[in-house]
Amino acid sequence: MENWSVDQVCNWLRQRNLGELVPKFREEEVSGAALLALNDRMVQQLVKKIGHQAVLMDLIHKYQQQKSGLESLTCCCETASPKLPEVISGKNLKSFFARYKTLQWTSSYALPDFPYDVKCLLAEKKCPDHSMRIRIIEFLQADMTKYLEGSLYPNSQQYNIVVNALLQAYPFLDEDGNGFLLWKRALKDRFKYVRRPIEDDEQVLRNKCKFGHRRGQTRKSSFAENKPDDVQVQAEEEPVHLEGSAMDVHIQWLKQEYTKTQRNWKEVDNRMNVTIEIRRKMISDKAPLKDILRLFPFLRCPYQLFREFQLLTHMDIYKKTVEILEIYSENILSLYVVRNNPINIMLQENLKRHTEEDILKYMKMTAACLLLPDVFGDDSSLFAAVNEEVKVLTPVLEVKNPFNVNSCEFALYVEREELAQLDDCTMALAALVAAFHVFDIPCPKRIHRTLNFLESLVFEVRSPASLP
Repeated sequence: MENWSVDQVCNWLRQRNLGELVPKFREEEVSGAALLALNDRMVQQLVKKIGHQAVLMDLIHKYQQQKSGLESLTCCCETASPKLPEVISGKNLKSFFARYKTLQWTSSYALPDFPYDVKCLLAEKKCPDHSMRIRIIEFLQADMTKYLEGSLYPNSQQYNIVVNALLQAYPFLDEDGNGFLLWKRALKDRFKYVRRPIEDDEQVLRNKCKFGHRRGQTRKSSFAENKPDDVQVQAEEEPVHLEGSAMDVHIQWLKQEYTKTQRNWKEVDNRMNVTIEIRRKMISDKAPLKDILRLFPFLRCPYQLFREFQLLTHMDIYKKTVEILEIYSENILSLYVVRNNPINIMLQENLKRHTEEDILKYMKMTAACLLLPDVFGDDSSLFAAVNEEVKVLTPVLEVKNPFNVNSCEFALYVEREELAQLDDCTMALAALVAAFHVFDIPCPKRIHRTLNFLESLVFEVRSPASLP
């Protein structure tokens, strides 16, 4: 791509349904080398539509990432090939080929050959019923296991690749724009179901031990040498499965520690890690939220809410939310649909009173956050109650004096009860998205387009949802 001419870049854009950008790219003489050198600000100046900006930056990022991986792989092969046994051996050799296979799979994965009845239904573009969904998921799970050479622990990127391939081949499966997360969750649940009865597979035992599922001995020394790359949040001590009085001891300690002003956060992380299995079971069994919070009050703390989200998804929700608001806030505020919105009018009035760059940026990000549902035509009352009383049961933000730096307040409510106080709009938006996942709460249809847009960016979907 570095040696491409302007014409070749334009052909590349047309192949990716970005033909609208061709005249501008010709005018600015964007060659292959210039394309790879574009940064966020340049893309914003070059491309007007936010959806096109997101797709273009994603394509450039993916190419650079793949190029970097291929270069490191080639370099490693060239230096290792004369004396391979001396340079790469044992576990290093296994890790080397595992990384190569992952890279190869990323660029070449193809859907399996579904059974005849499944192919007939898909050819008719009919949405499958429950039993047919299970059959599709079973075949995808078996096919992924084959690609992973028997491993039952795909990473998040591999789940994304498979689900994206499915939805690109059969777009009608993306029901209401929320199909990606539904199919991904079903696929992950299928792997959990397959792993559950297995007790003698080394990798299953290792991961069960790390996530608090293993019964009996920890086998810490034998497992510590080979940690999976996609596990991002772990306690320093490997948790073990505990029952009865031992679990009660941890829960009682957490409840007592929550009442203290000076908390041992390292020990809180350890004990939350140990108790995650019982907590997730309560949530999956639809236990009342007040009972869950009574046993695990630290879920009221934004840090622990974000940490629980990261344990479930391997994604740093707060970091992603910061990136989203920094990239999209200016574009959201420039949209015609929000020009006469009361939030935007309130913002413009307050901008006149300040000159400090940090305060202006904070105000704009706050407004962009609160305007998101209006941009997508969703019900803003299901997203945030601004200077109003919270009236809905699903997760929602309460916002008071949003543009007053000294008196603004943000809080997360669930079932009309305050769950957590939040520092700013970024933390508030991250907490709102995290709450739906951590407490396994279905997203209301009247807000799903907004949350689908946010989640597609958080989970780094290959074709993210775009602003209208």
